[in-house]
Amino acid sequence: MQSPTLSGISWYNLSSVELGLVTSGSLYGALIGSVLAFNVADFLGRRRELLVSALLYLIGAFITALAPNFAVLVIGRLVFGLGIGLAMHAAPMYIAETAPTPIRGQLISLKEFFIVLGMVTGYGVGSLLVDTVAGWRYIYGASSPLSIIMGIGMWWLPASPRWLLLRCIQGKGNAQNLKDSAISCLCQLRGPAIGDSAPQQVEEILAELSCVGEEKQVTFGEMFQGKCLKALLIGTGIVLFQQITGQPSVLYYASSILQSAGFPAASDATRVSILLGVFKLIMTGVAVVIVDRLGRRPLLLVGVSGMVVSLLLLGSYYTFLDDAPAVAVVGLLLYVGCYQFSFGPIGWLMISEIFPLRLRGRGLSIAVLVNFGANALVTFAFSPLEELLGAGVLFYIFCAITVASLVFIFFIVPETKGLTLEEIEAKCL
Repeated sequence: MQSPTLSGISWYNLSSVELGLVTSGSLYGALIGSVLAFNVADFLGRRRELLVSALLYLIGAFITALAPNFAVLVIGRLVFGLGIGLAMHAAPMYIAETAPTPIRGQLISLKEFFIVLGMVTGYGVGSLLVDTVAGWRYIYGASSPLSIIMGIGMWWLPASPRWLLLRCIQGKGNAQNLKDSAISCLCQLRGPAIGDSAPQQVEEILAELSCVGEEKQVTFGEMFQGKCLKALLIGTGIVLFQQITGQPSVLYYASSILQSAGFPAASDATRVSILLGVFKLIMTGVAVVIVDRLGRRPLLLVGVSGMVVSLLLLGSYYTFLDDAPAVAVVGLLLYVGCYQFSFGPIGWLMISEIFPLRLRGRGLSIAVLVNFGANALVTFAFSPLEELLGAGVLFYIFCAITVASLVFIFFIVPETKGLTLEEIEAKCL
């Protein structure tokens, strides 16, 4: 992006601030999307929110690729980011509310798997296309076919039965029509295997929702009381620690660490990104396979413990072991691997499960806002803190925060494996 010859833009003359706005524009758009989701999510429903997200992806990609000036370029990135905010909010909800309980963890973890797969593919496609197309900004347009596929897929899929039943018991429509729609959606999702049991399952879900008090519309004040407060504490706590334990910052050092260890590809940032991306993909795949067998808490406890050790190694390397690059390489790979089978997929899995149905739309929007906000804060603060304290001290600080997250997980985060969403609300909150 800093190369005028590869920009493909006649007006190319980006300052460091403008470059930062282009690269972080989607993140700020995602923050805005998370705020919007707070008020519109329960009205739109999970399926329509994902349809809107696909449309925003498409519009944002075209605006960015064809922008006639810098201001329009940033607007395109913001629009694309709005799509990210809505999608990261609605996708885990939709999967959680439609997935069979025994494989819910696998299906939600697959979301993280495909995100990492998309990153690896993006690095690869970008490195191939940047020399063959008329400029790097046109690579942003490469996401438009995928947004169309996403939109078609969500148009074909039905609404979330649980969302329909929530509207039913809250009196937001004709009760019988909503129940019939929920039965139809459940049959479409589960196929012939559900047989004639769909009406019975719908009635059971309705009964469970009534037992846990879902018939009431949650007010803003109630979100910070009782079960709602506990769900917010668990959900926002997990995604906050997911970011402030240093995940964006550790990867910043990947290229220099591998280069110091003598890796020939380490001087090429794109190759390093692809290498680490493939490793992240493998470790996320491990989480997908075992999450519904071992449970959420064991993966979090083991993975975060590994992150503590890795940050100790990285802090020690930059403080007094700079002549032992193998220590840094082990620390880097251990951190990336442990993060990807713990906080990476499990964080999004837990926030999609832990919120009560009537709070899920608003609760998840707060959790996603905290996630993106913490990401932006860590990314912004990293360089000045590194300059002030040094990399070694900074990694030790991340290590202390990770220890705190381990304590939080051990004492606060419940196990949700094998429980229906309604059972989670009744037994864990």
